[in-house]
Amino acid sequence: MNRQDKTAAVDDLQQKLEGASAFYVTDFTGLNVKQITQFRARLRKQGVEYVVVKNTLAKRALTALELNEVAEFFTGPTGLVIGSRDPVAAAKALTDFAREFDNRPAVKAGVVERKAVPADAVKRLAELPPREVLLAQIAGGLQAPMARLAGGMNQLLAGFARAVEALRQQRQGAGS
Repeated sequence: MNRQDKTAAVDDLQQKLEGASAFYVTDFTGLNVKQITQFRARLRKQGVEYVVVKNTLAKRALTALELNEVAEFFTGPTGLVIGSRDPVAAAKALTDFAREFDNRPAVKAGVVERKAVPADAVKRLAELPPREVLLAQIAGGLQAPMARLAGGMNQLLAGFARAVEALRQQRQGAGS
């Protein structure tokens, strides 16, 4: 690989990592080509990309992005799971596949929203519900008190209407 190719590879990786909401550093030792192809296909379904990287070039990209704290994990066979939209979906796809294949690829570390996270945090992140479900739960939590308030106001207005009607009937009865 000549110098121009290396520079282009670093720039390409830097752009991918810059646009990612999260990426996870993995060791793919023990996976054969068929399994890696299957892994990539599963990730693609989730809108996630898997890239095998040269460690020295990846470290250059990380330095440019000021993410030096994860550079130490770039040793041996290294692949990156890059999630551009949802960090949870990427972590979930990675850990689900690893669970099926004897913890391979092994998670070394991750970066979520430009913050380094250890391997066990990636596994905990994978246990979270997807973003849409979390948003729905928040919306439901906000809606419940409002619904109770609306119900209470409706009961208050209905009680007021009944009182006004009773007063009207009382005055009609007294006036007759």
